[in-house]
Amino acid sequence: MPNVITVITAVHAPGAQYLPDAYKSLQEQELPDGWEWQWVIQEDGETDAVRPYVPDDARISFGQGRHGRAAMARTMGLSRAEGEYVKVLDADDMLTPGSLARDLHALRENPDVGWTTSRVLDLLPDGSTVGFEGDPPPGPLARGAVLDFWKSHNYRAQVHPATLAMRHDLLLALGGWMALPASEDTGLLLALSAVSRGWFTPETGLLYRKWPGQVTSQAAHADESERKARFAVVEARARVLAAMDGWRYWTG
Repeated sequence: MPNVITVITAVHAPGAQYLPDAYKSLQEQELPDGWEWQWVIQEDGETDAVRPYVPDDARISFGQGRHGRAAMARTMGLSRAEGEYVKVLDADDMLTPGSLARDLHALRENPDVGWTTSRVLDLLPDGSTVGFEGDPPPGPLARGAVLDFWKSHNYRAQVHPATLAMRHDLLLALGGWMALPASEDTGLLLALSAVSRGWFTPETGLLYRKWPGQVTSQAAHADESERKARFAVVEARARVLAAMDGWRYWTG
C-alpha cells in the first residue's frame, strides 16, 4: 500500500468554479516514490452547485453536510482522511509544483517538526502575482514563535495558514480547526506553534487567489467587534496550550 498525504478542501457554492484549477495543481505534483495524494473535498452545505465541478478521480473523496463555514467543513472532511500527513488547500487556491514533496521532506526528515508552511503569492484577477517581504528565514520555526510575532505585528503571522501541512495525529489532538466564523486557520496555526516546532519553506508553495466572492473580502470579515472576539479566543487557546506541562509534540 502506498503512503498517503491527504489534501483537505472546504468549498461552498460560489467557489466551486475554481476546483478544476486546484485539481490541475494537484495533478502536477511529483511525490517521492511510494507516495500518493488523496483529495478530500467537503462542501459547506448540501447544494447541487458543487458536485459538477468535482473531478472524476478515484483519489478524490467528496462529501456534503450542514452549513457551518470552513472550519466545520474541514473538520468533517477529516473523518475521511487516510494520510499520515494533512495538507490544507482552499478551493480557490492552487499549489505550485513541488509543494507537497517539499512538505513531506520537511516532516519526514525532522521528527520534532509538527507542521510546515511556505511562501505565498497572491494571484490577482488579471493573472499577475504579488509577493510580500518579511518571510522568516528558511528552516525550523521555534515553538511559540508564531504567537509572539502575531501579537507584536498587529495580529499578522509571519507565515500563512493557508499553506499548512501537518501531522494527522497532531491535528486530531488539537481538535481540528477552531469553531470560528473566520480566522479558524490562524487559530490552528497558533495552536500548532504552541506545542511543536514548525518549518518554513522559502520556495513559493501556494497561489492565493484574490477574487470578489472570497469570504475574506466580505464586509463581515472586517467587523471589529467580531475580530476582537476571534483573536481573543485564538490567543487564549494558544497560551493555555503553551503553558500545559508535558504538552510537547515529538515523534522521535
